[in-house]
Amino acid sequence: MPVKIPATLPARAILEQENIFVMSEERARHQDIRSLRVGILNLMPTKIVTETQILRLLGNSPLQVDVTLIHMASHHSKNVPAEHLINHYRSFAQVRRRKFDGLVITGAPVEHLDFEEVDYWPELCDIMDWAETNVFASMYICWGAQAALYHYHGIPKYPLPEKMFGVFPHRVLDRHHRLMRGFDDEFLAPHSRHTEIRRADVDRIPELVVLAESDQAGLYIIASRDGRKVFITGHSEYDPPTLQTEYHRDIGKGLPIGIPANYFPNDDPSQPPVVRWRSHAALLFVNWLNYHVYQSTPYDIRKISKKSL
Repeated sequence: MPVKIPATLPARAILEQENIFVMSEERARHQDIRSLRVGILNLMPTKIVTETQILRLLGNSPLQVDVTLIHMASHHSKNVPAEHLINHYRSFAQVRRRKFDGLVITGAPVEHLDFEEVDYWPELCDIMDWAETNVFASMYICWGAQAALYHYHGIPKYPLPEKMFGVFPHRVLDRHHRLMRGFDDEFLAPHSRHTEIRRADVDRIPELVVLAESDQAGLYIIASRDGRKVFITGHSEYDPPTLQTEYHRDIGKGLPIGIPANYFPNDDPSQPPVVRWRSHAALLFVNWLNYHVYQSTPYDIRKISKKSL
């Protein structure tokens, strides 16, 4: 089944070229199907790139998904045309009276700041509080995961001596958990971050369970025991050239950056990267949509509350 997005969204043409099933809003109105309502709070400056990456994964499932793109009203986005936000995004004020089956909160390039120093932190806290009673299941990615773990549980982030940058092997810790169904015992996923969360801090929270981790990259997938919150510390949604683009960007800025691990053949940046995480990304999002959202959310979306499970 398709992901339902506006015909004018730039991601639409890209996804159609990749044979990802997308549907116009007009066609969806004539179908007698209760679509899953999923919001994407896109905190990345490269909004069109990020929305395309996530829509690609949400569209790779048998479920019909009605997507709402959300932006922060308290932050000015300099890297996206204003018309794109006006035409395709909604502010929190415009959606706060709605209920959503699912919510995805992306990462953001603000790791160098304390959470409270981020200009949109108060608004983000309002959104995370609102999600407790208006969203059934939420997925938080990279800095979004760190922000949510800090907001909900007081778990801090710690600076790394050097950027965690590359594609790293991870092991499944609970192969019977519904989010991990179909995963290989070891799988690969990209990371690109300057900070980390630590296992000891997570283990002190009884409501949380670690589902996957890496000897090199640390914690990767954490979930609340009721399944309604999933925290992903890496970037399974990344396109093949994303790490390459970040590498050349940082080189051009004169920033200290190593060659992304396990990414270029023979660590040679002149060679095209090898993609080895795409199947994991697809399975992660399909499992989340199916088991954590579709099979658990109330059919009457108005009944979503903090105690829906």
